[in-house]
Amino acid sequence: MSATSTAIRFNVPGRDEVSPQNQAIFDKLKKGIGMVPNLYAYYAHSATGLGDYLALQNRKSSLSTKEREIINLVVSQVNECEYCLAAHTVLGKMNGFTDDQIVDIRRGEAAFDSKQSALVTFVSEVAVNRGRPSEESVTALFDAGYSNESIVDIVMVIGDKIISNYLHNITHLPLDFPPAPSLESCGCRHDACSSR
Repeated sequence: MSATSTAIRFNVPGRDEVSPQNQAIFDKLKKGIGMVPNLYAYYAHSATGLGDYLALQNRKSSLSTKEREIINLVVSQVNECEYCLAAHTVLGKMNGFTDDQIVDIRRGEAAFDSKQSALVTFVSEVAVNRGRPSEESVTALFDAGYSNESIVDIVMVIGDKIISNYLHNITHLPLDFPPAPSLESCGCRHDACSSR
């Protein structure tokens, strides 16, 4: 598909092109973060899609914000979603990760923190192997202090991020965050990253 036909088929709707319910969400986003990210706006093509997605994304969880950002970065790297990598690089920094730590997480590593390292390995294996992590990574996750509740919450965040990754990989909407740095010679554990 050419870039021209993609642009014609997949448009970012403006406020006046969406339902009143979605207009209210646009207004709330603009007030809260100063913008309506293009990918969020695209969800508003569905009368309930944006609200449903934000409810999933903002649900209460046993995971910290940093842990959720780890999952977002790992899954977005596996799925090669440039939009989500860009957004979560910004959010990762806002939540206390350094540039180098974000790159390490995207590579499937977190040697800077043993608990986070267990999470990175587990999430990477779940994402790459379609829900089939190794026994070793499951054991390491529990040994690091995670629980059955954590497993549920981790998979919920993985699912949330897959939705956005796939939606952007279909639409190729324009980035409205600074692009994430390329991982040249990534050297990570999953083949999907080798092309980035």
